[in-house]
Amino acid sequence: MNRIRRTDATADPELTHRLSRRNMLGVAAGATAAALLGAAAPAAAATTPDTAAQEKGQGHGRPVLPPGRLGIQLYSLRDKVATLGFAAVFAELRKYGYDEVEYAGYEQGAAGPLTLAQLKRLTRDHGLRPIGSHVGYYANDPAAYTFAQNLDRVLDDAAALGLPHIGTASGPWRYGSTVDGWKRCAEEFNRFGAEARKRGMKFYQHNHSEEFSFATDRPDVRLYDVLLAETDPELVHLEMDIFWAYVGQYRYSVRADGTPAPFDPLDYVLAQPHRYPLFHVKDGDRDDSAVPYGYRMTDVGDGDIDYRRFISAVNRTHHGRNAHHWQTERDNPVDSLSFARRSSEHLHSLREKGH
Repeated sequence: MNRIRRTDATADPELTHRLSRRNMLGVAAGATAAALLGAAAPAAAATTPDTAAQEKGQGHGRPVLPPGRLGIQLYSLRDKVATLGFAAVFAELRKYGYDEVEYAGYEQGAAGPLTLAQLKRLTRDHGLRPIGSHVGYYANDPAAYTFAQNLDRVLDDAAALGLPHIGTASGPWRYGSTVDGWKRCAEEFNRFGAEARKRGMKFYQHNHSEEFSFATDRPDVRLYDVLLAETDPELVHLEMDIFWAYVGQYRYSVRADGTPAPFDPLDYVLAQPHRYPLFHVKDGDRDDSAVPYGYRMTDVGDGDIDYRRFISAVNRTHHGRNAHHWQTERDNPVDSLSFARRSSEHLHSLREKGH
């Protein structure tokens, strides 16, 4: 039996930087996008929502959160996975009302090794669906566990786990920050997507804030627009990290020459909702002193991002309540299990207006 291979975040310098830094900050709010280049019901949360969650979720209408669609990115719980193991963590998540998990590696540290088959069985035995996983984009080591270096291994493992989605949290920076550099990355992403589709999976890219910056050779062009324009929408999907997208709005709504370039991350989703099967649900407190990001990361429900507005708008798109998956995440929670519980309570408490 194959032993589980670690998704090697350390092989990708850009991804390493993002996953290792502490006290990560971010977020904001904004306007319109720049022009492009030419179901089963979930288990109820075992605990009662706290007062703050109740206040933010006022109302008695239809739940904002679609049934069966709440997941969590396991990077948020890496400390508990390493010490307690997947089984103990999965048991807690199901008790908190989670339906799905997104892997951030297939190993569990001190808790001991597992095979892919064992991990798949553990996940499903606890009533959870494996929805996706993050793997590095590229590395200098030809043996690295990344899409660029070992695509077949990455996709074979994802297929063995029964993942419907397999993606990367690496940005398309492999060839620099020019328009042509991002076009080259887009070609590679198209290839990854084509190979994933052969195995019945969707390839996706997860953003941070810098994807919304401008090309160094074309300061009038937003790099995220290059990615969208140059990738095949049937082959390359997006997992919008909502927190980092609003950080991007805060940082990159004005070009280097002072020209306004406002955008609202939600507009990207509403324009092409079929390209966004997955979302990361993070929250943050607005704080101009949190340089350079403008917000401080918090547990979901403790910050200023209006998730009732965001999720409700996505729900109203074609097949919206059945086409998207919402993964809670906080990069460095003070107490990871408390974060998971409180975030679920808040999202389950939200009710749509007018229903």
